[in-house]
Amino acid sequence: MSDHYQVPETPAQENISFELNGAAVIRSVPGAGTLLDILRESGQITSARAGCRVGRCGACQVLLDGRAVPSCLVMAWQLPGHHVETVEGLNKDPDFLSVRDALASESALQCGYCTPGFAVSLVAGIRQRRQGSTVDLTESVAGNLCRCTGYGGLRRAIDQLSGPGCPDETDDRGVSLSEKQ
Repeated sequence: MSDHYQVPETPAQENISFELNGAAVIRSVPGAGTLLDILRESGQITSARAGCRVGRCGACQVLLDGRAVPSCLVMAWQLPGHHVETVEGLNKDPDFLSVRDALASESALQCGYCTPGFAVSLVAGIRQRRQGSTVDLTESVAGNLCRCTGYGGLRRAIDQLSGPGCPDETDDRGVSLSEKQ
């Protein structure tokens, strides 16, 4: 028996497949890679941004099977069979468009680094409310941080999204759910 410590071998690359913004994706990644690494290395996804890399800032937020999650905490080996949505894939989604317009009209964010994470979290909150959840949209962004703003504009945007005719009270075509009854 040797009295020297054996350094473990670096994990080999492995092929993983998942759905990204509606398209099937196969990537060769190291076993210790994260979803954030995969998204950023492709060069096509710029909305998920590296902030803290420990799941505390929300800058890398994406939708994983419809739930907002920090992509820095999703390991590559967890992805097969799952559906990932980023801002790039949501750009024509009515919920996203409502969020985008509310954030812009209320001057909710400044430099833009955290904006995609806030938008993804709000879209997830709106979709949860439409499915019967009583989630408060303020709670849906609780894991998102902004270093530039005082959050006043963000609160106004959330109020706008939560008010009468808000996205969670309309169907996919913008028709009020209360008018349908």
